[in-house]
Amino acid sequence: MKKLTMAVAVGLWVMAAAAGLAASPHMGTWKLDEAKSDIPAGMAKNTTVVYSTEEGGKRKITTEGTDKEGKAVKTTWIGKIDGKPYAVEGSPYYDQIAYTKKNERTNELKTMKDRKVVGTGSIVVAADGKSRVVTVTMTGEDGKKTTSKSAYTKE
Repeated sequence: MKKLTMAVAVGLWVMAAAAGLAASPHMGTWKLDEAKSDIPAGMAKNTTVVYSTEEGGKRKITTEGTDKEGKAVKTTWIGKIDGKPYAVEGSPYYDQIAYTKKNERTNELKTMKDRKVVGTGSIVVAADGKSRVVTVTMTGEDGKKTTSKSAYTKE
């Protein structure tokens, strides 16, 4: 009886944890809506962004898009939304990203290259959960800052 109670409790905890992660409005696949976006010429863009869950409460964020020359780029980030930097694979512009949860629909981010912050921004999901806006300011090698605003719709 004790084992059965424990198994049920663990099962309920796992389902609650999974439901909590799945309930995040950031989760899922997002497609760029270029008509609603303001991406300066020569700035990289993500055309598809996928948020999924990993073991240990981590998130996986995979992007597909183009670099500033228009060449295909695919990045992968696995980490927690806890303000700490985690490695990014595939980006020519940064090697780590730190995400911080501001509220249920807003995450803030910092991109880093060689431990130096090269970009900051926010990701805001609309109240209906069907769209989001990503605003990012990147600092180029010349020290010049450029801001882009990318609008996405949820698939």
